[in-house]
Amino acid sequence: MTHSRPTVYRLLEEHELHARRELGQNFVADPNTVRRIAELAQVGDGDHVVEIGPGLGSLTLALAETGASVVAVEVDPGLAAAAQEVLGDLAVVIEADARTVDWASLHPEASELHVVANLPYNIGTSLVIDILANVPRVRTLCVLVQTEVAERFAATPGSSAYGIPSVLVARYGRAEIVAHVPASVFVPRPKVESALARIVRHEVTPTDIDHDELATAVRMGFGQRRKMIRKSLKPLIDEGGLRSLGLDPTARAEELSLLDWVAIAERTAG
Repeated sequence: MTHSRPTVYRLLEEHELHARRELGQNFVADPNTVRRIAELAQVGDGDHVVEIGPGLGSLTLALAETGASVVAVEVDPGLAAAAQEVLGDLAVVIEADARTVDWASLHPEASELHVVANLPYNIGTSLVIDILANVPRVRTLCVLVQTEVAERFAATPGSSAYGIPSVLVARYGRAEIVAHVPASVFVPRPKVESALARIVRHEVTPTDIDHDELATAVRMGFGQRRKMIRKSLKPLIDEGGLRSLGLDPTARAEELSLLDWVAIAERTAG
């Protein structure tokens, strides 16, 4: 039921479409891969799924097979029309930009949403963080992104991948890499490898800190990640202030936990 590589090429030709580089379009052309993504997303009958960037509907078909109710958001008008034709009544395709779409209009009857997406590499990080921060109905996200991006989502303090996205994602949920996806399953084939990251929103939030206040502190600290925090954070907080929070002024940004960053943001807010 899902698309093979010949099917992807045929659909592109029939609808006079091509992968648009400016939109970061790479279509998954392997039935086993999309079914695996749907399985790892852990959605099924009764769940309400928002798929971002359905392309020609290959992953959408796999999601529909699980019994989930799927609304797909596609920014490309040509692909949106082609996907709806392919999917029929198996899913609803909305032509919109996921960065500006009215999320209240997506499955308005549902108290919880699950996002599943093959995201363009250039917007993956910002879109995931924006959804976590602004769409509390989204309970889980299962996103196919560049491997380095997935590693940053899931990284913990002290690791080389730990950075701004790691802290901001941890503010809202727990991220893990659940699969690696080779470049060979995409049309066209990207120059980078991909990984599937699954993020589950916290049942109980570890902090109520304002998103922008936390982001300001984290971005300043990681903007000069090789420096000690007494230097990188000097415009925000002095060495004495760091010590009063129980923090070592000679530590570097990647050594600080989420709650350390929260403490800094709370002290320096306003």
